[in-house]
Amino acid sequence: MAAEKVVETAIVGNYVEMETEGKPNDMKTRFSKFLWHGGSVYDAWFSCASNQVAQVLLTLPYSFSQLGMLSGICFQLFYGLLGSWTAYLISILYVEYRTRKEREKVDFRNHVIQWFEVLDGLLGKYWRNVGLAFNCTFLLFGSVIQLIACASNIYYINDNLDKRTWTYIFGACCATTVFIPSFHNYRIWSFLGLIMTTYTAWYLTIASLLHGQVEGVKHSGPTKMVLYFTGATNILYTFGGHAVTVEIMHAMWKPQKFKAIYLLATLYVLTLTLPSGAAVYWAFGDTLLNHSNAFALLPRSSSRDMAVILMLIHQFITFGFACTPLYFVWEKAIGMHECKSLCKRAAARLPVVIPIWFLAIIFPFFGPINSSVGSLLVSFTVYIIPALAHMFTFKSSAARENAVEQPSKYTGRWVGAYMINTFVVVWVLIVGFGFGGWASMTNFIHQIDTFGLFTKCYQCPPPTLAPPLPHLNATAAPPPLHHPQNHTRTP
Repeated sequence: MAAEKVVETAIVGNYVEMETEGKPNDMKTRFSKFLWHGGSVYDAWFSCASNQVAQVLLTLPYSFSQLGMLSGICFQLFYGLLGSWTAYLISILYVEYRTRKEREKVDFRNHVIQWFEVLDGLLGKYWRNVGLAFNCTFLLFGSVIQLIACASNIYYINDNLDKRTWTYIFGACCATTVFIPSFHNYRIWSFLGLIMTTYTAWYLTIASLLHGQVEGVKHSGPTKMVLYFTGATNILYTFGGHAVTVEIMHAMWKPQKFKAIYLLATLYVLTLTLPSGAAVYWAFGDTLLNHSNAFALLPRSSSRDMAVILMLIHQFITFGFACTPLYFVWEKAIGMHECKSLCKRAAARLPVVIPIWFLAIIFPFFGPINSSVGSLLVSFTVYIIPALAHMFTFKSSAARENAVEQPSKYTGRWVGAYMINTFVVVWVLIVGFGFGGWASMTNFIHQIDTFGLFTKCYQCPPPTLAPPLPHLNATAAPPPLHHPQNHTRTP
């Protein structure tokens, strides 16, 4: 009877520990909880939308120049739908895993469920190990990309320091995310982050339209297969931000309501990425092929500086989004995950930041690194593995009959779901990982050959040399003696 009650509770979504976290706590003020303690559907939507449209907003015009206008728009719509589908699959698998564990009376009160644990509980250790390897590597490089983006952006406001030095500085700043306990505590940050990217997207759109097309602008993309598939995999990466879906769901008071959240977040994100990418490409055309950061081509103004500053803050937030699951994995590995002391957990998390810092200094290739991560890691982490995991979890008729969440009639029930999953696996494996991997790695190696590892200032304009001082000739009159401060020594 008790087991039945737990099952019923799990199905409707009123999980014991989540309801406890959602209730008022007399030890915290209402204002503190309003800013700091989120778990609603709206919090999840802000987290998904804010995490999805980070620094890639600045590289999408670069992708448009590689793909051409039509392909750039089509790939965004296509991968937006594909990403929403696999995020939906991840949410289904989370609810299935959570329900089965609730039947066994497993208590997650002080434990954050992660994607590799879902795979372990549903499919076994092999799936867990593969999922853990891909997920952690993707989130590691996702954090690296945010750090590279910080250095790339701040350079357009203050070029007194090179990008590598800025990477050192922002690495130390981003390390403060160790003090954010979990995704519950990103409520205000997710809200502000989405406002910041919304401002930046519309700044890029309006500023490009007001600037107009540069003289002799050309829109020749696509011109090369390598560039075409490199641009496509950057868009694959753009809509592959749901590697933290399980952690966001676990922070919700009613996780079963997540199903359509990612799709709604994607629809909003498209209102930002399509106008901004198309407008910047319209204005600057093929010039973007040598400028992976859209800020590089727009003239210096107070509006641009504001956009840069807001993106810097947002990248700090997104760094935390990508790094927090890594913090959880590390805490579990060293036995600190259920520690009550925030300071002890923060100290234990610091070693996670060091390799991220180091990799950002080695590979500062803002833009090309996105495509490489998209093809080699995102393709498996959030597209292929979730689709395969869904098919294998429900391959038996008994599993399909007893599934907590049945596929919608709008997607063709189980037959439709399996057909969509098969298409996702085949498409992403061939186009995303195959052609995309070849193209992005070719481009990435080209960047290494051109700029080298540990490059000091990637894609920085060459320094302007000061004009030489005129030499004094032999007949020049000596400076007046009554002005000693003007005395100079002739060469």
